[in-house]
Amino acid sequence: MRPMRFSQRSANIAGAAICAALLGFGYYLQYVQGLNPCPLCYVQRYFFMAVAAVFVVAAIHDPRRGGALAYGILAALLAATGAAAASRQVWLQHLPADKVPQCGPDLFFMLKNLPLADTLMKLVEGTGECAKVDWSFLGLSIAGWALIWFVVLALYALWLGIRRMRSAAAADSR
Repeated sequence: MRPMRFSQRSANIAGAAICAALLGFGYYLQYVQGLNPCPLCYVQRYFFMAVAAVFVVAAIHDPRRGGALAYGILAALLAATGAAAASRQVWLQHLPADKVPQCGPDLFFMLKNLPLADTLMKLVEGTGECAKVDWSFLGLSIAGWALIWFVVLALYALWLGIRRMRSAAAADSR
């Protein structure tokens, strides 16, 4: 008896669903628990959205061989960039109190009043509020969990692309 395998389309939908669940939990923490996201939190959200979008487009397109690998690589690159933002925030959270950068204005104020380049730089660098840990689970902050999930999603996306290439190559050799 052969083990049941998910189709490539179902596997991509599962990746998008994971991203949606993570975003949903972030919105729950914001709107129900009252935790306001910092600039780096917003950056991470946008990367979860981007990874989800790649999974959705890949599910709709359902490409063969190289196309599946291209989607996998794109999703992995976006997840890796999200992991970099999460890593930066984890680093800020572990700085000694005297080394933490000053808190700055919120994202919407910066977008309205600062040049876009300055706002983007603040988003990437993070500010003092990015070092604050408002919530943790099993000893990890939200940024720590985001980092883990970005790594998992990057590996999953690459695995999906490679799996599709291998299955297509095996079908061609028959």
